[in-house]
Amino acid sequence: MGTLWTDTYKLKTWLQVEIAVCEAQAELGIIPAEAVAEIKAKANFDPKRVLEIEAEVRHDMIAFLTNVNEYVGDAGRYIHLGLTSSDVLDTALALQLVASLDVLMAQLESLIQAIRYQAQQHRSTIMIGRSHGIHAEPITFGFKLAGWLAEVLRHRDHLCQQKRHIAVGKISGAVGTYANIDPQVEAIACQNLGLEPDTASTQVVSRDRHAAFVQTLALLAASIERFAVEIRNLQRTDVLEVEEYFAKGQKGSSAMPHKRNPIRSERLTGMARVVRSHASTALENVALWHERDISHSASERVILPDACILTHFMLVEATDLVKNLLVYPDNMTRNLNLYGGVVFSQRVLLTLVEKGMSREEAYTVVQSCAHQAWNKPNGDFRALISQDDRVANHLSAEEVEGCFDPQHHLKHLDQVYQRLGI
Repeated sequence: MGTLWTDTYKLKTWLQVEIAVCEAQAELGIIPAEAVAEIKAKANFDPKRVLEIEAEVRHDMIAFLTNVNEYVGDAGRYIHLGLTSSDVLDTALALQLVASLDVLMAQLESLIQAIRYQAQQHRSTIMIGRSHGIHAEPITFGFKLAGWLAEVLRHRDHLCQQKRHIAVGKISGAVGTYANIDPQVEAIACQNLGLEPDTASTQVVSRDRHAAFVQTLALLAASIERFAVEIRNLQRTDVLEVEEYFAKGQKGSSAMPHKRNPIRSERLTGMARVVRSHASTALENVALWHERDISHSASERVILPDACILTHFMLVEATDLVKNLLVYPDNMTRNLNLYGGVVFSQRVLLTLVEKGMSREEAYTVVQSCAHQAWNKPNGDFRALISQDDRVANHLSAEEVEGCFDPQHHLKHLDQVYQRLGI
């Protein structure tokens, strides 16, 4: 990904756009075909030389064109004919963003496959579901991962949509009116570059497209952060249901030899904050003065490469993290059955109601037993329920036992897996 955002690659895309425009103009008979052949044969640039010229002229596009013409000679007078800088800058930027999206989507596919595999492997690995950070009711670890999978699949769709919206160029001149360039030149050049002409550009391609692009990356980063925060919570010493892979020879703390810290998940959390911050800047760039100013330019040189590179790195890290995640089913079972299975309280409540007890009375009975067991060293909800005369008047011992079967909570999860095609 980093190579797509070097100065050399950027200048390469600028030259690609300039040549595509020359080819289009030659096709329309505007400039000589032999001049285009000479341009294509000789055109080149030296990034260091471009910087030397820019130090004097203080204009990056003029510096670039000056350097290119040092290679081309007389035929260079046909380069940039009728164009403004943004024709090249924005069209070339689209090429960089499309190339970046291709890299992002390939890595996202790897993350999708890693999550899919783990969701299949742990389809029946029972654990406690939590709400507000508190034990709720049984789920499976695979079901949790199925939710992650559904989320990243949506991001794949979002990136596909963004590729269509960002793959847009403009070769329309100083304020977008085609005063000095034939619109057919734009159509031909963009087609040859794999882009669509912007519907109605000003001097620039409107920055709502770029803002949507960065927001899409920010959303993807936010989802990766959600997964990372979940792993961090499940790796806590008092939970320890999953754990980041800890390599041989790895050290967790300079002071405490016992430490095995979720450093990759924490790293992902921190990087997501940076990508999200770029979305705010991208939104600020939408409101330019009139047909164009350059208030967006300086920030885009930071946020666009940074967002692409960071998001790609996050995808690589997240893929490896999920692939090598350590899962501890025994600890999941232990946590599920804390305090005599208080997490089965709803099942006891509903069974009592089905057997004729009023909901109000059933809730009072079940809550009383649950709270007596809650957070007690020897708390045993199941024993308290079994010993309660009010429960015994409505439920047999077998019916009470049935309330504590976790499989009841999993009977419809196959529908979720079917929706995901796994």
